[in-house]
Amino acid sequence: MRCTVLASGSKGNCVVIAGSGGAILIDAGLSTKELLRRMDVAGIDPGTIDAVLVTHEHGDHIKGLDVLLRKLNRPVYATEGTLADFLNHRRTSDKPIVHHTCTCGERFSIGDFLIEPFATSHDAAEPCGYIVSEDSCRIGYCTDTGIITPPMLELLMNCDGIVLESNHCPDMLANGPYPESLKRRIRSKRGHLSNPAAAACLQAFGKDVPQVILAHLSEINNTPEKAMVTAREGLGLFFEESRVTVATQCGSTPGSPQEIRL
Repeated sequence: MRCTVLASGSKGNCVVIAGSGGAILIDAGLSTKELLRRMDVAGIDPGTIDAVLVTHEHGDHIKGLDVLLRKLNRPVYATEGTLADFLNHRRTSDKPIVHHTCTCGERFSIGDFLIEPFATSHDAAEPCGYIVSEDSCRIGYCTDTGIITPPMLELLMNCDGIVLESNHCPDMLANGPYPESLKRRIRSKRGHLSNPAAAACLQAFGKDVPQVILAHLSEINNTPEKAMVTAREGLGLFFEESRVTVATQCGSTPGSPQEIRL
């Protein structure tokens, strides 16, 4: 399996998980034209995409979704709350699309992939993350959550690779330009995971999760360097440069791959 970050951050999010017989896309937070361009740069054939999984309905995760689904003629999977919001309020067209409801804690299959949605804690209708498995390989995708609950931690600890939110540095957020109401939202249990919170997850993982991509970094309240330093502190003796990657808004490029390979 290979997990490639095409975009990560407040301006748009999208990753592709490719397996032996196909691929799935998680979120479509860029325009369809830009997503297809980034797939081409990353060497991903759009024709291999079997379906799109959506974590929640915020614009930086579904901006290009409606057009992309119609262009690729592929189904979308999301929770009932996310689908209802997307279909009733966010779509830009009334042309039919194929959509399926998934339920947190209930596994389902897409081709050779086994998908397990799990609940996250974010100010959206019914947000979720995903565990994607093929054979014995497991990749976890967990962003846009204010906290990591024990059930979430247990699921992630059993993965071979994880895309994990490390959104903000608390000091940069406190001293930054955002209004106090937005700062409270970001810090809340239904906001975004801070660098120290992400580091606490990594500390719990210890040596059990071989590869981690730190994702959804704020361009205003964080830096890749700060996220990496905090992650290094969390992993301690288990830290290895090759083990942790920081995803950026520009995504994976030939000279700077942001990938998990299993």
